[in-house]
Amino acid sequence: MKNQSKLSIITAYLIVYFVWGSTFFFIHRALSDFSPFLLGSLRFLTASLLLFGYCAIKGYKLFSPRIVKQSCIIGFLLLFIDMGAIIWAEQYVSSGIAAIMAAAAALWFVILDKPQWKNNFSKKHIVMGLLSGFIGVVMLFSEQLYISVPPSQKLLNLFCMLLLILGSIAWTSGSLYSKYTSTKNQNQGEDLHVMVKTSWQMITAGVMFTLVGLCNGEYASFQPKTVSSSGWFSLGYLIVLGSILTFIAYIWLIQSRPTTEVSTHVYINPVVAIFLSYFFTNDIITNLQISGLIVILMSVLLMNWNLYKDSKLFRRAQIKWYYFRRRLIF
Repeated sequence: MKNQSKLSIITAYLIVYFVWGSTFFFIHRALSDFSPFLLGSLRFLTASLLLFGYCAIKGYKLFSPRIVKQSCIIGFLLLFIDMGAIIWAEQYVSSGIAAIMAAAAALWFVILDKPQWKNNFSKKHIVMGLLSGFIGVVMLFSEQLYISVPPSQKLLNLFCMLLLILGSIAWTSGSLYSKYTSTKNQNQGEDLHVMVKTSWQMITAGVMFTLVGLCNGEYASFQPKTVSSSGWFSLGYLIVLGSILTFIAYIWLIQSRPTTEVSTHVYINPVVAIFLSYFFTNDIITNLQISGLIVILMSVLLMNWNLYKDSKLFRRAQIKWYYFRRRLIF
């Protein structure tokens, strides 16, 4: 039983680390066959129906007017605005760049979480992490200014970078809204299962993507027969693995493992995205991009230093390092 538990934990981490990181790559691949809002529509409508059906089979309560309203707001910010920005931007910038900019969302958590301002801005390591994170973002922007492309393409790339920042701000705003409304709901004794709330979030995003896709002609021009097997596979991967399996694994880890340990996916996901981008696409990964990624990840580490320092994972690592040094000395 103990071995099965360890295997489950390892499997869940592998899913969150590598599948979540690979979604940027599969979005890039799917865009070869699907237009951006059509892709978002098919992905989230299908995923939401499958997840909603699972919740119905499990017998979860499916509706509460106030909770559903909150979930729709969260879905609009997290899955429509942020994911819409990522999908649209990946038409022109690499999946690696999109993943790095997504990792920079940690900066906005510090800036936008007003109730935590006094605590955050009174700690030197958080302020240092915030400043170094912005340096990393500036490094990525500067690369777009100096690459050898026509001026129109350069402006388009810069617009995509700004769009990715807007998406990160929306993701952060939705996450903070979710955090504080969830606490309030629990205090009032009214809430829905987290999978039900996520289903409503995905439904909201799917409906919004569909409306835009209908209005801008993406659905009218869609020819299913022209979609390659690679395109259908990428879409299926995003629906089943990227939206459903990863979410289930993440929620299970959050409930069974320390939050600081689970948050380490922030460091792995962009590395996985860059690896796949470098080896399986024609995108060029530059030294400046790698440097920007390192600076941003170091800034995230600094901003979360107290959490990691106080965690059991960190203390175990300290003990192992201590005995390792003793073996080297003696």
